[in-house]
Amino acid sequence: MTRAYTMRLDAYAVRRNQGRGRRRITFLLLLLIIGLGGLVLFRTGGTPELRLVMDLPAIGPKTPFRVVASSPRRGLTELRVRARQKDKYVMVYEATYEPRPVWAFWGPMTSQMAIDLEIDRAKIPNVRGKVLTLEAEAKTAGTFLLKSPTATVAKTLPLRLRPPRVSVQSASIFAAQGGAEVVVYTVASSAIRHGVQAGDWFFPGYPLPGGREGDYFCLFAVPYDMDNGDEAMRLYAEDDVGNITSARFLDKFIRRPFKTDSITVSDRFMQLVVPRILAKTPELEDKGDLLNNYISINSELRQKNAEFLVELSKKTTKKFLWHLPFVQMPAKVVSSFADRRTYLYKGKKVDKQDHLGFDLASVRRAEIPAANAGRVIFADYLGIYGNAVVIDHGFGLQSLYAHMSKISVQPGDEVERGQTIGRTGATGLALGDHLHFTLMISGLPVTPIEWWDSHWIHDRLALKLGDALGFKSKERGQSR
Repeated sequence: MTRAYTMRLDAYAVRRNQGRGRRRITFLLLLLIIGLGGLVLFRTGGTPELRLVMDLPAIGPKTPFRVVASSPRRGLTELRVRARQKDKYVMVYEATYEPRPVWAFWGPMTSQMAIDLEIDRAKIPNVRGKVLTLEAEAKTAGTFLLKSPTATVAKTLPLRLRPPRVSVQSASIFAAQGGAEVVVYTVASSAIRHGVQAGDWFFPGYPLPGGREGDYFCLFAVPYDMDNGDEAMRLYAEDDVGNITSARFLDKFIRRPFKTDSITVSDRFMQLVVPRILAKTPELEDKGDLLNNYISINSELRQKNAEFLVELSKKTTKKFLWHLPFVQMPAKVVSSFADRRTYLYKGKKVDKQDHLGFDLASVRRAEIPAANAGRVIFADYLGIYGNAVVIDHGFGLQSLYAHMSKISVQPGDEVERGQTIGRTGATGLALGDHLHFTLMISGLPVTPIEWWDSHWIHDRLALKLGDALGFKSKERGQSR
């Protein structure tokens, strides 16, 4: 084979390979053009995912709900929510978003939205009827050829805008600052929370023992520092979608003056009580200074103890555990309920607190009688109260015994009226051996003077509750 012939064959092979390369490039370019054309014509964002999340069973005056929408391919472009009745609707929410370009596989977009919204009666003032429909619509990006994919979801729910009916059944409701009372009332079955609202305090209602369906009663207290109870005290009822009834119900509100007192705090006293309280209350921060620790105990720890007693009140028995007047420990009253105390250290004011109980002193380590029949729900160390016992008497009424040197009962014990539950002492934030005693309703301290008076119990409680209370104004062999 000649050299010239060989050269011709090599040239032919080169031309053939070059042709194949051009054809490959042309084919790849064609595929790219087809792919880009497909993207431009067919790459939408896909059908969005859309959900309406609502926890309430119906629509009330203010009904919260959540809308969750997502479109992970190219992102959302529109989101609208409206409330509709037949052919009338009100727009609740609408927004537009910039999607990712059709050719881009990365970059900014709104792939998901979770929005908390609320149907407010003020925004739909002309709504009528028994149902209301919530409709949500979400869109993502379309193309030149295809429309924007759209997802829709709707929920039709009952419409309830009328508050539950409540009406007072008892008369002569006289309540005093720092005192207690009871109200008997009827309430509609739609109410899920009802009772007495007294400022920031709420006292729940309970079914009236032996009463008809819908009959309830509420044993409530008036905060000792509330001087506008005739306006602030309300009989309250709320249903499961937020409709509320609130009305005055007191026939008379009695304002009471409370004493003021000054207490001088000495180094000796603080050295005695502060270390032992800190040792038994590890959650309390050591301020590194005797006076600051004392102020922290007298204020911060006092508040924490008060909050604990409120939580403890929720363990109450839904039954009257007592039927006789409350008894007072035979002792001298050395401090009374709601004394406004100013604390002085070296002649300067360092703190102000209110003393919410009675201090009763007789002899050291005197026997402490249970004020009435009930069930022990706490018997342990409790901050400023030292060794303490709490007895539940039912329906939120509880008694507190503090500063004890000895506790003779334990949680779960059933105690009788007058039964010895321990001995007086000087534990906690106590100046000397005595009993700090108070009564509480739903954790709010009230003056025990009323409860020591059988006439008051008869006139204020028994006449309204009747056989439900089963009150006996005297024991056998005793005169009233």
